[in-house]
Amino acid sequence: MKGVTVVDHPLVQHKLTLMRKKDTSTKSFRQLLKEIGGLICYEVTRDLPLETVEIETPLMLMQAPALAGKKLVFAPILRSGMGMLDGMLELVPAARVAHVGLYRDPQTLACVEYYFKAPEGLAERTVIVVDPMLATGNTAIAAVDRLREAGAKQIRIACLLCAPEGLSNFLGHHPDVKVWTAAIDERLNDHGYILPGLGDAGDRMYGTR
Repeated sequence: MKGVTVVDHPLVQHKLTLMRKKDTSTKSFRQLLKEIGGLICYEVTRDLPLETVEIETPLMLMQAPALAGKKLVFAPILRSGMGMLDGMLELVPAARVAHVGLYRDPQTLACVEYYFKAPEGLAERTVIVVDPMLATGNTAIAAVDRLREAGAKQIRIACLLCAPEGLSNFLGHHPDVKVWTAAIDERLNDHGYILPGLGDAGDRMYGTR
């Protein structure tokens, strides 16, 4: 699917398999989600622009590559997006963080916003939206819409699992936003859950069901 990168690194795929198991503990699920967050972040940031700067090593001056432009912004969708955030911040500790509070109405599957807080200068920064599950796509669409209202122009999506229906829905609304995911699963069920999936990521991460 154009605009979608499946991160097929063996470590990512192995950790995802462990997360899918219904008997994986809350502690293990949370740790695996953090680890996968860092690994997917590595792929999402692969093409960030570099500039040459002068530094001094213990032996001499040299010209060396460094990230160019403003610092990244990670934008986790509350609450499950927080599970991937720590692993991403370990890789890019200087990144800034926006928080997007959205929940899916269980009857209509529409998104309801309850919180939004973002750093200044989004227009000059690459913003990476973080959400483990892209199911119907409605949450990701709402998050990107809200970030664009706040000024963001360069937006990417980092997630764990996608449903084909959700990807089609999302890319139909935001064809210029690239998506990185560990897997594209078979389909959605009648309740909007990804199949075979791994259940509700937020509930499994926090032990709330």
